[in-house]
Amino acid sequence: MIDISNIGHGPANLLAKAYDKNKLAHSYLFVDNDEKRALNTAYWLACLFNCTGENKPDGTCRNCQQIISGNHPDVLLVEPEGKQTLGIDQIRPLKEELAKSPVESTIRFFLINKAEKLTLSAANGLLNLLEEPIAPVVTVLITNNSDQILPTIRSRVQTINFDEKEADSKSSLLLNSGLSTEEIKDLGDTQSLDQAIKYFYQEMLERNSLALISAHHLADQAKTIAIQKYILINLKLLAEKDLNQNNKRLVAARMLKCLIEIDKMRYSNVNFRNLLDYLALQWKR
Repeated sequence: MIDISNIGHGPANLLAKAYDKNKLAHSYLFVDNDEKRALNTAYWLACLFNCTGENKPDGTCRNCQQIISGNHPDVLLVEPEGKQTLGIDQIRPLKEELAKSPVESTIRFFLINKAEKLTLSAANGLLNLLEEPIAPVVTVLITNNSDQILPTIRSRVQTINFDEKEADSKSSLLLNSGLSTEEIKDLGDTQSLDQAIKYFYQEMLERNSLALISAHHLADQAKTIAIQKYILINLKLLAEKDLNQNNKRLVAARMLKCLIEIDKMRYSNVNFRNLLDYLALQWKR
């Protein structure tokens, strides 16, 4: 039973701000030990977008009631049955739905519960869905363990952690990595920036020619020294995480070596755009 009063209030506030500014991402990964709460929040978001009441989402209007009951044609839920995996046969219909226009709304919501149970073929089948879709769709993946989600998927979604301790841990990590408390405050909401950093990192590892374009987009966002430092810190953290995976250890070590060179160049006052260009070009070789 969906209960849109039992939601993650911190994440909901972030989503509401994005909705108010017309800046909802096209794909999210909700990470919460309480997957039911995260699922409720996904339905809350769909209700927020479609609610016809004054205090959105009120949960009582016709649209909200349809969504909560699972009967709204533009809100589709995919989840494993029992303890089974999520297979390609369950993901394929979502890809087919991309060709269809919304029925009663201006946007569709695809909700994938227990995304950690996606099979490899199903996860790979999701990639096209998670790229910039032609159809007006917001896809929300829900999991209790982001480490079980393929890196190629994580790099294409905006991750929202529901655990407040996770946010505190991030601040501590940034402090230990050289950012001051004031710099962390000045960063503000970094969700879209985090997404761009992950894209850039993944594109470099894949030797994708788009890495150079992503480098320029990141440089355009790096308007302060704090943001520049934040970008480099997160690239290092991504590489350090990959160091713990046997199949990625060599490329992660090479990435860290490149980032050390970048640090030396930064202290020599090299332009930040040139730093990221240099990094991207290193991975085209």
